[in-house]
Amino acid sequence: METVITRVTLNDGAESDWDAVMHDRMSAAEGAQGWVGGCILKPVEERNVRLVLGLWETRAAWDEWHRDPMFQETAERLKGLERDTGDGSWHEVLYAGGRLQR
Repeated sequence: METVITRVTLNDGAESDWDAVMHDRMSAAEGAQGWVGGCILKPVEERNVRLVLGLWETRAAWDEWHRDPMFQETAERLKGLERDTGDGSWHEVLYAGGRLQR
C-alpha cells in the first residue's frame, strides 16, 4: 500500500468551495479500483492550507484515477480556488491501523 500526501494553498475566501469540491472527489474515489481511503487535513494555524492524504493499493491505481471523468470534473471545479496545488510526495505505508489494516 502507498500513500500520497499533497499540500495545497487555497485562495483567500475559497476554503468552503474547495472543501465541498474535494468532499465530492473523495466520495467518488471510494468507487475507484485500488482506493483504500484518505482524508483532508486543515492545519490549525493555516486556515487556507489543506493536506490531502490518499491511500492506494498501488501508484498505478492512483494514476488510473486521475484519468477518471469524475476526477477530471472536480479538477475543473477546483480551477481558480487554489493558489498553489502543491506537489504530492509518495510514501510506502509500513503500518495502517484500525479499519485500514490489510
